[in-house]
Amino acid sequence: MLRATLKSLLARKVRLVLSGLAVVLGVMFVSGAFVLTDTLSRSFDSVFADAYEGIDVNVAGKPKVSAGEFGGEPVTPPLPADTVEQVRAVSGVAAATGVVAADGARLIGANGKVVASFGPPQLGENWLGENDLVKLREGRGPQADDEIVVNAGLAEAGKVAVGDRVGVLTLEPRRDFTVVGVFEYSGGRDSIGGAHEIFFTEPVAQQLMLGETGVYNSITVTTADGVTAPELRDRLAATLGADYDVKTGEQLSEDSAAGLKEGLSFFNQILLGFAGIALLVGTFLILNTFSIIVAQRTRELALMRAIGASGGQVIRSVLVEALVVGLIASVLGLAAGVGVGALLAYVAGQFIGGLTLASVAVPASAVVSSFAVGMLITVVAALLPALRAARIPPIAAMQDVATPDRPLTRITVAGGIVTTIGAALLAAGLTDNAGGNTLAAVFGGVLASFVGVALLTPMISRPVVSLLGRLFAWSVPGKLGRLNSGRNPRRTAITAAALMIGIALVTGVTVILDSAKSSLSAQAEDTINAELVVSGIQTGPRPPTFDPAVVDQAAALPGVAGAVGLYNDAAIVDGEQTWVLAATDMAVVRDVYTATPDSGTLGTLRPDQVALTAPTATDRGLSVGDEITVQLSRGEPHTYTVTAIVPQGRLPGSIVLPHEAAADFAIPQPFMAFVRLDEGASVESVQPALEALVADSPEVSVGDRSAFIAQQASQFDVILQMIQILLALAIVIAVLGIVNTLALSMLERTRELGLLRAIGLRRPQLVRMVTVEAVVISVFGALLGVVVGLGLGSAVTYALRDEGITDLVLPWGQMALFLALAAVIGVIAAALPALRAARINVLGAIAHD
Repeated sequence: MLRATLKSLLARKVRLVLSGLAVVLGVMFVSGAFVLTDTLSRSFDSVFADAYEGIDVNVAGKPKVSAGEFGGEPVTPPLPADTVEQVRAVSGVAAATGVVAADGARLIGANGKVVASFGPPQLGENWLGENDLVKLREGRGPQADDEIVVNAGLAEAGKVAVGDRVGVLTLEPRRDFTVVGVFEYSGGRDSIGGAHEIFFTEPVAQQLMLGETGVYNSITVTTADGVTAPELRDRLAATLGADYDVKTGEQLSEDSAAGLKEGLSFFNQILLGFAGIALLVGTFLILNTFSIIVAQRTRELALMRAIGASGGQVIRSVLVEALVVGLIASVLGLAAGVGVGALLAYVAGQFIGGLTLASVAVPASAVVSSFAVGMLITVVAALLPALRAARIPPIAAMQDVATPDRPLTRITVAGGIVTTIGAALLAAGLTDNAGGNTLAAVFGGVLASFVGVALLTPMISRPVVSLLGRLFAWSVPGKLGRLNSGRNPRRTAITAAALMIGIALVTGVTVILDSAKSSLSAQAEDTINAELVVSGIQTGPRPPTFDPAVVDQAAALPGVAGAVGLYNDAAIVDGEQTWVLAATDMAVVRDVYTATPDSGTLGTLRPDQVALTAPTATDRGLSVGDEITVQLSRGEPHTYTVTAIVPQGRLPGSIVLPHEAAADFAIPQPFMAFVRLDEGASVESVQPALEALVADSPEVSVGDRSAFIAQQASQFDVILQMIQILLALAIVIAVLGIVNTLALSMLERTRELGLLRAIGLRRPQLVRMVTVEAVVISVFGALLGVVVGLGLGSAVTYALRDEGITDLVLPWGQMALFLALAAVIGVIAAALPALRAARINVLGAIAHD
């Protein structure tokens, strides 16, 4: 039986390729995700090992607020210069050096724009001279306060060279420096991990990067002979106390890499999620493939039963075939995944810039997951057709037809039950009757409804496909194509369901993001009454900022009624980490956020007062007059009295501190400013003067309210495009499903096609017949996807109404585009099967058994 199965499999090589291709693509995504993250992880391990090479022990202050979920680098308290002497006095210390190395030094390149960094830090440091790691490639070290040295990677990115006069942004406004040197790292490397590094003289580095001279943010320590790094670490920790972080260089390397690996893990989960979607779509393809295969082999399997094969042997025969297909597909998918993972790692390295990639390796997780997923999916998808094959009676060997399609009663009843359950869950979630589990009920209802619709699809397919087919029924090929697309509802439904999943997900995500974009834009239009806004788009861990003096200068411009600058920071409020804002002028905030007339109740804030939004006050159990304790990135904890609680939408943030608090923020510069104009003043008359004020801050720009709202909303478009690109794989697999179904269907109908040709159907007509069949199935799947996606997106949008998503936007244009693309997909999918059908030998086809 095994030999017969393997011979049957090898005799149908095309079937083998078509049934395994979907698994190859899905496994490719899974293995590629693991290869990518493994390569990047080992690359960053190497980067940090190089960065901390030569450091035996490092001493730094403990951050008052950790970076946590808020990203960026935590601010470590500055260490006084006498701490260096204290460290040197500890037994076992051979040398101790004060170091300034803080993120936030941005070079303005030759084109007048800030040299952007998408991930790696932009470090401002004190020049300590050349060593085993740092070597001058040209020029010399900085000696005067207006001189800097940059790494070769930054010099190339900014198109600057020794002798150039350049601007640098730090904790202070722009200052101009002369580039006196360009340095490289051991091995001739332009940078370590793509980091941009600028070296200043020590006093300048301290002032610009730490806010004061005579301090450092870390001390590097070299051990004396006979003393190990862990031993010295423990001695220093005991001497300095609990306010200091004392770590070995190896620990620093591991801790730094661990943070990046956590981000890579999240990215890996996203890729695996899309791989799961691709495999789900592939399951439909494989299920359809083996269903058709079993139908085609009815006489063969019945003959085996007639000569003594048991039902179990028939089941094992089909499952062995599935195992072989899954095994081959897993091997090919793993190989393709290694290539894709390596390619993505290369792209990531180029995007980061300067990242030296580790050699590509295949982690055990990629191998295990590839074979487990690929073979499991294939076997599970083949199980139902295998059970169906076991029920083929031996008498079928003497018949000329395949077993008839089973009634749809059971699957329709099951679909109705699951759909009802989904509708009940949705109703409970949407009417707030889910016992506090609204989102869980909504998502569960959407999932159940999705499965229910898939089960109901065979019942729906016959009338809908017949209706769609009438669009092409004006000719004989069109009529035949319409009838063929509806002759096997189960097969049509499974083929269409694969495309439905991809289209439904894209449609649902589009509805959600377009609704969020519209809602937030409408809220901004209703809430923000500033005519001009100074802001920028954040592309890294640090937001774009500008000189605080710009706010006061803007307020003094002719035609300006008032201006307010906004600062933000991560803080610990009553023991809980959250975001806080500070505003320069609460009177202007009151004028800017005037959603309703009673917003005038918000007054000014004294240095010990704070304003909260009503939801925040409710969540924290606070009332006017209560006190909260706030620990900012710098300074000591400060107690504030709640002086104003205003409705949501009346403040730029949920917790707003007075302007004086911004001095202790991690970035004591405003990231945004709103400008109100005098009555009768025009934007056109004021905007040029305001743009001149921020000329030295190329990270930000000045725009009117509409431009600002469009700038903020554009971020949703980027997210949508990324999701659509990733979901495109599911749609590609669905297209393969249509190709597969048609190709196997042509094999199944070989004799029928020969008879049609014999009675006068010409080859072009035969091609049109197959094309109509493919287009009808494809459009049916897209139509189902659009409807299900609309339901999914609308339900989630409604569930998010308390989060500010109040508008429901239906993307009619995109939905029409999906249906049009489905028709094109059908034409493309029909090309090869139609050509094969057209080339069929008439006499051979009629004689085909």
